[in-house]
This record gives sequence, C-alpha cells and structure tokens, in this order.
Amino acid sequence: MAPFSLHAADAIYGGDPFHFGFKKSRNQQLASINEEGFKGIIQKNEAIFLGDVTKKELYLTFDNGYENGYTGRILDVLKEQQVPAIFFVTGHFVKEQPELVKRMVNEGHLVGNHSWSHPDMSQISNQRLKEELEKVQVAVSGLTNQKEMHYLRPPRGIFNDRILAASKSLGYTSVFWSVAYRDWDPKAQKGWKYAYDNVMSQLHPGAVILLHSVSSDNTEALSRILTAAKEQGYEFKSLDQMQTKTY
Repeated sequence: MAPFSLHAADAIYGGDPFHFGFKKSRNQQLASINEEGFKGIIQKNEAIFLGDVTKKELYLTFDNGYENGYTGRILDVLKEQQVPAIFFVTGHFVKEQPELVKRMVNEGHLVGNHSWSHPDMSQISNQRLKEELEKVQVAVSGLTNQKEMHYLRPPRGIFNDRILAASKSLGYTSVFWSVAYRDWDPKAQKGWKYAYDNVMSQLHPGAVILLHSVSSDNTEALSRILTAAKEQGYEFKSLDQMQTKTY
C-alpha cells in the first residue's frame, strides 16, 4: 500500500461523514457500535472505543473546548482521588487558559488534541487537518513538558475514513468513547445526581468515559463517581496504559 499523502487529492473530502454514536451499556453489559455503520472504519484505523473488556479498567477523558470555571475543581478532585485523565483541548482553551494546561501536565495528566478551531474535520483538507493539529501541539509543548501529542478527539465526534487515516499518518490515535450523556450544554444542567446516575448506570469493563468540563453537574458529581467506581472494583488508567483495544 502506498503511504498516505497529506497533499494528494487535498480538495477531495471523500468518504461519507459519520457522527459517532453507540448503544449504551446497561447492567455492565458492553457498549456497542455494531449497528452504527462505521465499526470497520474505527477498527481499521485503530481508533479507541473500548479498552480491555476482560478487566475492570476505566479511562477518564474530558473535552475542554472552552473554560466555564470548573476545570480547576475537576483537577482538585483528580488529585485527591489519585486518578489520571486526558483533557482534549482546543486552540481557544490553550490561549485563554495556559495555567490550567500547565497544571494538567504537572499533575500527571495527558493533554490531547481537540483541534485548533473545532471544525467539522470531514469537511477540511488533509493539509488543513495537519495545520489544525500542529498548532495545538506546538502551543501545548511551548507551555508544558509534554512535547509530544498522540491522541485526538475529532470535534463533535464527526469523522470519516479519510480523516482517521490522515490523523493516524500524523501519529495520532483517534479517541472515541463508550460512556457519555448530554452534558455539554451549560444551560441544561440538572444537578449532580443526574450526572452521577447517567455515568454509573453505563459503567462497564474497558469503558472510555467522555465528560465535558463545562458541566457543573459533572464537577459536582465527579468525586462521587470516582469513589463509587473504585468501590465496584474498577481501576482508572491513563490512555498510555491501554494495552488492548476492543471493538
């Protein structure tokens, strides 16, 4: 197979776009992407959906498009609970919140790429993709001791085969999720118990948990979620510790 070119057919944004979705877990049954129509694309490009489903491991991920006053408190809880996470940041977040980005790295968390300007990646060229990712990586490496960046979360979960392949050629693993709920609207918060119940009802072995840092509900529920998951025998791991991907 010829190597993937960042310049070939740049104007052709081929491949129907998908918006990531999944069948939610219930009663610790595994979440599923069997019916979504894109499982083969996710698997072929070695993106992350689930970790090792034979072990009670969990991976905590946050999307940080902008700051809503809660990330510091989230970091406090993670430090207190000794739980690692990855924060997917945009250019806006890095520019506006350099001290929080520094703190993430200093406290042992990973910083992932959520693109510079949060575009629909299926509608941009490979060259534009490269520029979007490079700008975030350069900005983060200029602020912190994290000089490399290996994980990408496509904005709004929109992707196609081309964009996953192009990202992979740039050294990125695309990271999706198997636990999530509608938490991204600051105007639609429903209290900590709503967040707690939504996350806890979906837990399953190998789960990748998506939370948005703009949510007051998530912030207030986080310590309870981490404590309850540990009490159920789960262990939180960093994405760098993921040894098995499951689809």
